[in-house]
Amino acid sequence: MATELLLTFAICRLIVTVGLNVKPAELLVLGFGGGRVSTEWHDLDAASRDFGMLPPSKAETPPLAVVHPSTAEDVAQAVRTAQSGRFAVSARGHGHSINGQSRAPGGVVVEMTSGVGGGRVAVEEGYVDAWGGELWIDVLKRTLKYGMAPRSWTDYLYLTVGGTLSNAGISGQAFHHGPQISNVFELDVVTGNGEISTCSEAQNPDLFHAVLGGLGQFGIITRARIAIEQAPQRVRWIRVLYSDFSTFTADQEHLISLHGGNQKFDYVEGFVIVDEVLTNTWRSSFFSPRNPVKISSLGSSDSVLYCLEVIKNYHESNADSMDQEVEALMKDLRFIPNSVFSTDLLYVDFLDRVHSAELRLRSKGLWEVPHPWLNLFVPRSRIADFDRGVFKGILGNNTSGPILIYPMNKDKWDDRTSAVTPDEDVFYLVALLRSALDSGDVTQGVDYLIDQNRRILRFCADEGIEVKQYLPHYRSEAEWAGHFGAKWERFRRNKMRFDPKHILATGQRIFEPSGVGVHHPHMASW
Repeated sequence: MATELLLTFAICRLIVTVGLNVKPAELLVLGFGGGRVSTEWHDLDAASRDFGMLPPSKAETPPLAVVHPSTAEDVAQAVRTAQSGRFAVSARGHGHSINGQSRAPGGVVVEMTSGVGGGRVAVEEGYVDAWGGELWIDVLKRTLKYGMAPRSWTDYLYLTVGGTLSNAGISGQAFHHGPQISNVFELDVVTGNGEISTCSEAQNPDLFHAVLGGLGQFGIITRARIAIEQAPQRVRWIRVLYSDFSTFTADQEHLISLHGGNQKFDYVEGFVIVDEVLTNTWRSSFFSPRNPVKISSLGSSDSVLYCLEVIKNYHESNADSMDQEVEALMKDLRFIPNSVFSTDLLYVDFLDRVHSAELRLRSKGLWEVPHPWLNLFVPRSRIADFDRGVFKGILGNNTSGPILIYPMNKDKWDDRTSAVTPDEDVFYLVALLRSALDSGDVTQGVDYLIDQNRRILRFCADEGIEVKQYLPHYRSEAEWAGHFGAKWERFRRNKMRFDPKHILATGQRIFEPSGVGVHHPHMASW
């Protein structure tokens, strides 16, 4: 069957190269194992796009084929075939990359969401097994049936397990539990050599740590064993406002320093508000549109406000003690008086809050638009400089989307993984989650926002602010070497060991393809 699959890919390449007037779907769709290979236009077109939708909005050269696997062996067979034919191969989950990282122009895309989901939920052992293409929302639903849930999350649950673990997976729980890559016991990985390997701290640890945060460079995750804990039933969700940045960050850093039991919040995030009305973005839907809060009404001289966002988990059986616990945690915070916004809701509804906003935006045609996002890890020692130069400088008074900002503790990150962070005990995520709109306002256009991202990165470089990109995007191996810093040599050695022909995740543009049949289109860069 591997020979038939190679023949399929080879004929696809021939058709693309010489422009034969035939319908590949009629000739070439071959089954293999429980999966299938598709050359249907709608599959190729979908695999050419991603959430970023940045110009060009899709790959100039589509993939030759899309593999829909059912098992890890299907994935391995696709990789072995691609290796034999020197085709690039990229795993695709929910397609939530920004700069075409999951594309494989002229190669093969493995559509991981088509695989068989589900897996064992081991309550007493404290883990759940999940298929690499399973969405986190489905992992949550399965584990909640047992009264359990994963410990660490992303803000958006309609992402795949393998996708977030290939980056890091962060949210407001990361200050305490660490990123999602710090909450994995074991992986099954299909390496660039086409081998299925089980890896963990004890078994194949080099592969285990390389793949976590490895941007898909060393293997395709087909199974992850994820740490779980008893799930709360409800949360108290609180937002408070600040007009002074140093006070805001001091309070955030105080909260992430707390440990143990009821003496801490379970989630700490925040965001920056430079628009006059706080209800301008989906992230601000917490505030009532019928009674909008305006910056000018809260005494901010810089036309910038900062919102601290926290939650406290609880069970209905201990609801009576919630008020006292929250009051004790809030009493030392120095937010603007009378700026407390609080609500109680089900735990699952809080975790899935972004999806509700997504549905509203989809109904208005505002979801499938370009997303020139920029995510940065900023060292604590320079976050005030970043505020002055970016929030109060480059951005002006129009964000075009939410701007998240919250601190994390470096000791919750395992330095053996491939993920990189600033070399300070505390660092901040700054996530500019902007949407480009064709509204006639040039400041909301995609070109303007991409240029603004470049200006932000240039400002950091000129000021010596040593940021690290999260969900990174660079154009050259030299830039990637600078990004990985001290980890680069290990990263490069792992590439030669686990993907020596450089066929995996070529859309990241980290390594030059080694004789691989792949075309790199011109991609927008920052």
